[in-house]
This record gives sequence, C-alpha cells and structure tokens, in this order.
Amino acid sequence: MNSISEIDWKVKSKVVNTLLENRNKLILVPLDSGLEAEVTKVCLEESCFVLKVWNRSSKPNIEQQFKLLKTLYDEGLPVSQPYGWGLDKEANSVLLMSFNGAAVTKINESKLISLAKILTSIHDFPLNCLEDTLFNKHDFINYFYSEIEEHEDIHLLIKQLVDISHMKQDKLIHGDYNLGNILEIEGRYTIIDWTNGQLGDPRYDIAWSIVLISIYVSQRYGDVYRSAFLSRYTKEEIELFEAIACLRWVLLNRIAVLPKGKETIARVQNILKNNVHLNETLI
Repeated sequence: MNSISEIDWKVKSKVVNTLLENRNKLILVPLDSGLEAEVTKVCLEESCFVLKVWNRSSKPNIEQQFKLLKTLYDEGLPVSQPYGWGLDKEANSVLLMSFNGAAVTKINESKLISLAKILTSIHDFPLNCLEDTLFNKHDFINYFYSEIEEHEDIHLLIKQLVDISHMKQDKLIHGDYNLGNILEIEGRYTIIDWTNGQLGDPRYDIAWSIVLISIYVSQRYGDVYRSAFLSRYTKEEIELFEAIACLRWVLLNRIAVLPKGKETIARVQNILKNNVHLNETLI
C-alpha cells in the first residue's frame, strides 16, 4: 500500500496538498481490486478519496487518463473527479480520485434504463471538447482480443463478424461498461475505470454491457437493458455486436480465470445458442 508522501506527483491539486500536510492523520482502507491495479480508500476526517496504483502487468497511460477524466468531469459527465497523478517508488502510475460509493449490486428495470441513458450520454459526448492527444483509436481485434491468434475458431469468426459489421470508430466509448465499473451513492451514479476509454463504435460498447448483464444478472434484465437502445439501433445490429462481444467473453474465459456462478456457463450457452451468428461449440 503506497504512502501519499512517497509518490512523485506529476500533477497535484489542493486536495493532494491537504493530504500531504495531514499524512499522519490519514486512514487507508484496501478496496476490492481488479486484475490491473491496487485500489485504496484514503480518508481524512469525513472526506474520502480513492488511490489507484497500476502495480501489475497493465501499464496504461495515466497522464492521458487523468486529462480525459478531468475533461469529462468538467463537462458534466458522471465520472470520478481526478485530483492528481504521479509515480510511486517502483515507477508505477498512481491516480487520486474522488470516492463515489460502491459498485451497483441491486438491479431493477428503472435502474437499467438510467444506466443505459448514461452510456448513451458518453457516446454523445462532443469530441471537440477533447484534446487531440486524447483521441485514442486502436485496431479493434488486436486491442480487445488478446492472444486470439492461438484460438483459430474464435479468430476466424470474429474477423468475419467485424468485416460485416461496418464498424465505426468515431465516438467516445468506455470500453468496459459493466456494473463493477458503475458506482452508486445516494441515488447518484459514477462511471469509473476509463483505462479502455477510446474512439470506438458505440454498438460494441452497448453490446458488451448487454452480454455482461445477461451473463451475470439474468437474461430477462439483459432483454430490458437491450430494449433501451432499440430506438437508436436495429435488433439486427445489436445482435451482431452482441455476438462480437460474447466472443470476447468466451476468449477471456479460455485465457483467464473469470468470475462464475452456478448459472454463468448455462447463460453463456444460451447466448451462443440463440444468437444467429454463434454456436454452442464455442464453449
């Protein structure tokens, strides 16, 4: 766990200075961390913040992420407020942000519609508000499908589906919009973890979130959530991009240890069976 005073702050706000001045009064509480970084809750009296340290294999550009978050926050999108970034003693990138509650766990139809509207607002964000240096655009398959060359069945199919999708990379996308990256406190939502924020196709962003809700919550709620986007996109478009997104889950399941409940695989099999672009032999 990093000490605030041991960080080489490249950009710091008054909040960082206040924490440094009161370093002996800080309360540090480890939070659930993902595969990429260590996360700590930092509290000074009644004010709390989040310190994220990328001390694992993932090494994203945190200076860029800081600038993106600041722009989105200043323009009114529901993201964490960034207070500073720097490097720890091992040269791992560090980001200090506002504390915005806990991940969404309880779901209902009204909440799903609200979350769909937030995702749509991200896709509608005017790109002229962003610096040119924040316009990340990646090769879609290489970026989202790590080690796919070793899985020929998925590789051939994903190339076919991407070819017919007429994919566009002209909107801001989150890249990993899921309930674990949506915080809730007193009825307010905050979208976190912008490591995969980039120029992309909103249909993929939407499809990935639909697939994860269908797998980890229920097919019924996946259907409810999907319906919120059908005024913008056709059922056929969404189904195609859900196939593309589901293939990513299948690939990740082969190369990593994903969270699974007793119904997880059955739900994935159901998606594979009912999507016209997929088949059950993939899992």
